[in-house]
Amino acid sequence: MAKKKTKTSTKTSSKKIPSFKVSNQQKIIFGSLLMLLSVACVIAFISYFSTWQEDQSLLKEFGNRQAEAKNWLNKFGASVSHLFIYKGFGIAAFIFPILLFQTGLYLFLNYKLKLLTNRWFWGIIVSTWLAIFFGFFSESAPLLGGVVGFEMNDFLRAYIGKIGVALLLFFIFITYAVTRLGVTPQKIKALFYTTQEEFKAAFKSNKVKAEGNEPETATSYTEISSTQEPKTVSNSSEPDTTSDVDIENSFEIKLAEEEEELAPPTLKTQAPSSNNENDELKIEVETVEEEKEEIDNLSEKLVKDFGEFDPKLALSNYKFPTLELLNDYGSGSITINQEELEENKNKIVDTLKNYKIEISQIKATIGPTVTLYEIVPAAGVRISKIKNLEDDIALSLAALGIRIIAPIPGKGTIGIEVPNKNSTIVSMRSVIASKKFQAAEMELPIAFGKTISNETFVVDLAKMPHLLMAGATGQGKSVGLNAILTSLLYKKHPAEVKFVLVDPKKVELTLFNKIERHFLAKLPDSEEAIITDNTKVINTLNSLCIEMDNRYEMLKNAMVRNIKEYNTKFKARKLNPNDGHQFLPYIVLVIDEFADLIMTAGKEVETPIARLAQLARAIGIHLIVATQRPSVNVITGIIKANFPARVAFRVTSKIDSRTILDSPGADQLIGRGDMLYTQGNDLTRLQCAFVDTPEVDKITDFIGGQRAYPDAHLLPEYVGEESGTGLDIDISERDALFREAAEVIVIAQQGSASLLQRKLKLGYNRAGRIIDQLEAAGIVGPFEGSKARQVLVPDMVALDQLLNNE
Repeated sequence: MAKKKTKTSTKTSSKKIPSFKVSNQQKIIFGSLLMLLSVACVIAFISYFSTWQEDQSLLKEFGNRQAEAKNWLNKFGASVSHLFIYKGFGIAAFIFPILLFQTGLYLFLNYKLKLLTNRWFWGIIVSTWLAIFFGFFSESAPLLGGVVGFEMNDFLRAYIGKIGVALLLFFIFITYAVTRLGVTPQKIKALFYTTQEEFKAAFKSNKVKAEGNEPETATSYTEISSTQEPKTVSNSSEPDTTSDVDIENSFEIKLAEEEEELAPPTLKTQAPSSNNENDELKIEVETVEEEKEEIDNLSEKLVKDFGEFDPKLALSNYKFPTLELLNDYGSGSITINQEELEENKNKIVDTLKNYKIEISQIKATIGPTVTLYEIVPAAGVRISKIKNLEDDIALSLAALGIRIIAPIPGKGTIGIEVPNKNSTIVSMRSVIASKKFQAAEMELPIAFGKTISNETFVVDLAKMPHLLMAGATGQGKSVGLNAILTSLLYKKHPAEVKFVLVDPKKVELTLFNKIERHFLAKLPDSEEAIITDNTKVINTLNSLCIEMDNRYEMLKNAMVRNIKEYNTKFKARKLNPNDGHQFLPYIVLVIDEFADLIMTAGKEVETPIARLAQLARAIGIHLIVATQRPSVNVITGIIKANFPARVAFRVTSKIDSRTILDSPGADQLIGRGDMLYTQGNDLTRLQCAFVDTPEVDKITDFIGGQRAYPDAHLLPEYVGEESGTGLDIDISERDALFREAAEVIVIAQQGSASLLQRKLKLGYNRAGRIIDQLEAAGIVGPFEGSKARQVLVPDMVALDQLLNNE
């Protein structure tokens, strides 16, 4: 019984669904109907353009027999035309009767309708494009583009504007021409050349007939062209086997040969008619070309005669520091402790198994101080679950500084960084001697240290463009600054880079005093190049702002965008030193303990630092700022936004880590040079290269013992605001708020700048200047230390009398 059931089921399933077949007679009848309907639509559309206004009121009265429309097809023509032209596509509506007529014709002649699908598709696209195109030039909904064109224009202009609509229409036109019509630049080029050659041939024959020359010249011309053509064809392959590309290439080569060979005969025919004129023209053209070449190649001649400008020429015998000046703390190779690796691996796997997390794969990458264990969790395990076990894994491993990277960027793994029991010192010598640093083609290369995979990490300060360093006391900030300065000393000539060093501690950077006349920059009136007094920092920063403005002016006059282009142009002797141009060295401003500077100098330091951070990178001034914790009151938002490159040494809390890096991680470092580096994207864990004080001493002694410049690089002179009162202040130079400030002081009977700041919402500098002006006018007394100034005017009447009598 079961077998019978299966047979019946197969029989029923094998039955086909009934299909509706159209006979040939039905196709002829339906095709003729569509063709006549298309003709009727065309008649109605043509009539609609002259009668649409009169028939507008009759569209709603379609059922009223007594109402008659002016359209040639009466109410039917008026309503259909209104639907397709006004409510639809405008003039582009004529495409639909054409498509309808083709469909009817295909049915009438019994062709396959599948051939029409492509035409209907492109017909609808063309009609839509035409509607938008005609609607682009109309302000209301007229007959040109219809409602479709008007509404789509209105919609597109709201998002991409009028220019955007024009560009979009042009792009669709190009797409249609390429895909539908097969138009290519090669075909346009070939068509242009063929029409050009035909025009030349016709012009030549007409010219020969008009001048009455012998027919031999014309025949010789045609013989030349005809003899050339078979050569090009014979060089190519047979016409049956050549592709379109080969034909186009051979065609272009043929034309080039024809133009080269046909040019001399035209010169020969013209030469005897006017020999003198041609000679004069040749002489004039040659002299003009020679003058242009002399003007253009003036810098090239200078380079040939004197060579390129060499900024190192003044210290041509300068010798770079040698590697022997740096200590070698071992071979630099990492010793692999197999027992430690196996033990840590088992502890990680067991800890994760305790929380029912399976691992499919684990791999270890050993670094100088940290080992990275990459694990691949089993399918279905959440990454957040492993991330939350950070403290549990640290407890099981009994290690400080466990850091989980979930996931590792660019890999499908999760990283667990575990400190090594016996860390390896990364010496500055091994980093400087590495091939990556020696072969680095950077403007300001800095070798920070080595990564977890024991690779030397080198970055370009010119591309950072500023660096913010932070970390708790004793975690390696000063060593990091020494590593940066040492990297630049080993790579750059004194003519290429200058340092401005700010050291509030007075002991960290004093060793670099020995290279003052080689690498340091200072103010003209300062005795020491390294700034240890916070009050002198203000003048130095403002002087750097003046230097920045001067350099931007030089770049503007040289018509270049950055210092690299400017120096390249100056070396090629394309800039005249008599016009104020000179070779511009990079300037690196290093500030140690920036928080202390802000506490003592405050706003007067913040403004020039913010200006330099925003604008100075293009003209070669770069900032390196080190601080213990860049809080909001130390590093403002404007300054922090211009320091995308950050270096974080170990800090005590996650809040400090987020303050520095905008992400946690710095609180889990192990100290002693262990650092995180970011340039606005991913965090990179590094072991900073160690440079001891005796090593820096040897390097500075080596450089300082060589021939140097007469003085340090001098910055522009800056004259700050003088302290004290200016009793000789002119009345015309008084502040615009002078009288209002005087009224505030007299009413309150308290002469202080802070009062003016609160009442008039002024800055401290402007309020202090107004107080000096009030003292000069005799309204307030002299400065008395912490006390408020004495108000010498008792009331408003006396104030009016005093000011009116001036």
